This record gives sequence, C-alpha cells and structure tokens, in this order.
Amino acid sequence: MKYYIVAGEASGDLHASNLMKSLKKLDQNAEFRFFGGDLMKSVGGKLVKHYRELAFMGIIPVILNSHTILRNLSLCKRDIKQYNPDVVILVDYPGFNLNIAKYVTTNLNIPVHYYISPKVWAWKEYRVKSFKKYVDVMLCILPFEVEFFAQHNYKVHYVGNPTVDAIYEREYKEESFNEFIKHNNLPNKPIIALLAGSRKQEIKGNINTMMEAVKGYSDGYQFIVAGAPGIDNNFYKDNIHSKVEVTVLTGQTYRILAQSDAALVTSGTATLEAALLNVPQVVCYRMPAPKLSQWGFKNILHIPYISLVNLICNFEVVKELFAASFTVDNIRTELKQILHVQNYRNNMLNHYQEMRQILGKPGASDNAASIIYNKLQKNT
Repeated sequence: MKYYIVAGEASGDLHASNLMKSLKKLDQNAEFRFFGGDLMKSVGGKLVKHYRELAFMGIIPVILNSHTILRNLSLCKRDIKQYNPDVVILVDYPGFNLNIAKYVTTNLNIPVHYYISPKVWAWKEYRVKSFKKYVDVMLCILPFEVEFFAQHNYKVHYVGNPTVDAIYEREYKEESFNEFIKHNNLPNKPIIALLAGSRKQEIKGNINTMMEAVKGYSDGYQFIVAGAPGIDNNFYKDNIHSKVEVTVLTGQTYRILAQSDAALVTSGTATLEAALLNVPQVVCYRMPAPKLSQWGFKNILHIPYISLVNLICNFEVVKELFAASFTVDNIRTELKQILHVQNYRNNMLNHYQEMRQILGKPGASDNAASIIYNKLQKNT
C-alpha cells in the first residue's frame, strides 16, 4: 500500500519513523512519501520537504513566514493528489495538518488517520469539531484523551505512549553509575540533573534560577545539564552566570537521568521521561509576566496541571513551580524534600509506578500501525 505521512517537527520525525518501521512489518509492499526528516528518510521512501523548512514557532515567526507556509501547504496538497496514496497519516503539528486533513477529506477520496493528537484538551478545544469532520481515525498517546474526546462524542484509540517505548529501547540500559562517570570523566559524587528546556529562550529563562537553587548542594552533589539537541555547549557556557561548577552533556539525557538522585525539569515530555526513569523531580518553568501568566493558566487553559506526570495521574505527583511560583526559594525547598525526606521521596516514586500502569506496556507504534493497516484492509 501507499502511505503519505506529514510530520512537521523533530519529535514528529522520530515518532513517524517508528510508525513506518511498524507498518513495514505488517505490509511488505509499503511505499512511503512524506513531509518529515532524516529519521523517516532512513526508513525508506521519498522525502518531499524537510521539517526544518516547515517549523515556525510563535506568532511573529508565523506571520513573517506566512508566504512560505502557504507555499508548503499548496505543495503538500498537490503532491498528495498526484501520489494518490491509500491513506494520509498526519503526525501532531495541528496548524498545518488540520488544513491538510480538510483538503484531503473534502477533495480526495482518501482516508485520513491522525497519529498523536494535538493537545486540544489544553486549549483550542474548538478544533475537536474539525477532527470529527475531517479525520477518519484518531490515534492518541495519552490515556486521558480517550475520555476527553468521548465528551465530544468522538471515538478515538489509545495506542500507548512512544516515550514508554523510547525508554524501554534506550541504549546503555544496564549501565552502572561507575561506568557512566568513568565514560564522561566525572567525579564520584551523586548527580542532580538540570533539564532547562529545548529552545534557547527557555534555557535562558530557566537555567540560572535552577543553578542558584542547587548552589547549596555543591559539597555533596555534582550538577549535570542535559544539553538539548541542536544547542551548542557554548550557548550554555555563555548563558550560565553562576560560579557553581556544572557539566553540560549533550545527547545523553536518558543516561544522565538514569544515574541521577534528583532532577529539575521544565514542563513537557522531559517530565514524563524523568518519571519513567524513576527520578524524583521538581517541575519548574519561568514565564514572562508571572502574575499575568498565572492568571492566564487558571482562566484560559482548560487543564489543572502543566506536567504530563500530573495530567496522566490526575493529581499532584510532582510539584509544579511556574510563573509566580518559579523562585529560587521554592525550588530549593522542594529539592530538599525529594532528596532528604524519605517518605516524601518514596511517595513520589510509588505514584510513578501507578503512572506506568496507566500508560501501559511498550508498543505504541506497533499498535498504531496495526489499527491503520487493519482499517485499510477492511476498506479494500
């Protein structure tokens, strides 16, 4: 069968490439054409447009690049029509992909499957109407999304979470602490990990407050920053103003977390990764205009938490210090709790285990591929 896949970001490239591998196991004649990245290209098929030419984040960049975005949309629509695939698979990236879904459903007799639902439960809930109208099959990676969409009379499938798969399949899974510090030429001291974000602006906003918060622990611990992909180590050196000694290691996030006693983590997938690797954590995230941001969170967003760990469990497992509560004193107080108050630490680790049970076993891409392939078989 012929599959057309649209992924517009690095994470989409990763998850789509794994989905492609799973589809190839079921369909030996699978042919792929896609908007995506290098990981998808390595699986096989034709890369039409790289996600680097698609990803514009924020209102101003989107406005400034509106002509490029429209050209890419037109190219994608023309290419899908010409290729005439058996199915179009959209991976997250809602602004672009909902436009494609509408075009394909309205103009072409091709089913649309969506893998990794956009986070409409947080904001832009009105987009559910578009999903119901233009998406034939929605494949979700967060278990609470099933109930959310059910409230809108929209049946979706929970296929598992790709981060569970990534943690299960990671390299250096059996690595010991001594092997890790020897490999990286580190001192024999316990580790506190710092995950300050994936974008430069995030890192600038978070890293120095994090460093100030851990400063009092320098005698007993070493501090390791998990460098974000695509961010040069010199960027960290230029933007860390603390005199406290810190090591920056890039491309080793899972290895760092697996050997850490605690972590300071910005919101996003990193909070889930830390929990799956059983690392007690403090979720901390700087926001501009803290009081206004706090008001916006309470009155505009439709979610009680910002971290995936708390959202999945539906109660506070990890402390969230963001906007007005993002202070050195608050972070330091919570760090002391997870490092030195054993009952508090154990309680968090026990809730991590509950979260794992909710998420289920590895196999998200295999489950998604099975649903897609079986649905196509029924329709042929």
